[in-house]
Amino acid sequence: MLPWGLHEELQHGTREMAVDYVARLTFRPSVGSAERDAALIRRTTWTYPSGISPIAEYWPMAGDVQVITIFSSDDIASVWEVVAEWEDVFDIDVSPAISAEDGLKVGPEVFGRLHRLQS
Repeated sequence: MLPWGLHEELQHGTREMAVDYVARLTFRPSVGSAERDAALIRRTTWTYPSGISPIAEYWPMAGDVQVITIFSSDDIASVWEVVAEWEDVFDIDVSPAISAEDGLKVGPEVFGRLHRLQS
C-alpha cells in the first residue's frame, strides 16, 4: 500500500492513483424534518457511484454532523457525483485523508523535508 491514502491500480496498462477521502455531511439549516426523513428513505436505495470504493459510513448521534463517510476514489468526477447527489439536503465537506497508521509512517519523512525545521 502506498502512503498518504494512495492506492495503486493498474487499468488498461496505465497507472492510476486512488486517494482516500473523508466526507462530513450536515443537514442544511433550511431542511425540515419531513425532508430529513425523505433523505433517510432515499439513502436506503442509493448506492455509491462506480469509481467510489466505500471504506466506512457512520451516522453519528450528534447535532453537528449527521453522516461521516470514508471512501477511496481515483476519479474526481465520481466524488463530485456524490456531492451533487446529496447537496440538496446536506452541507458537504470532502477532504483527502490519510490513515493514522500511514501518517505515522510518512510523518517523519515529511517533517524531515520541511525547510522551516532545517537548522
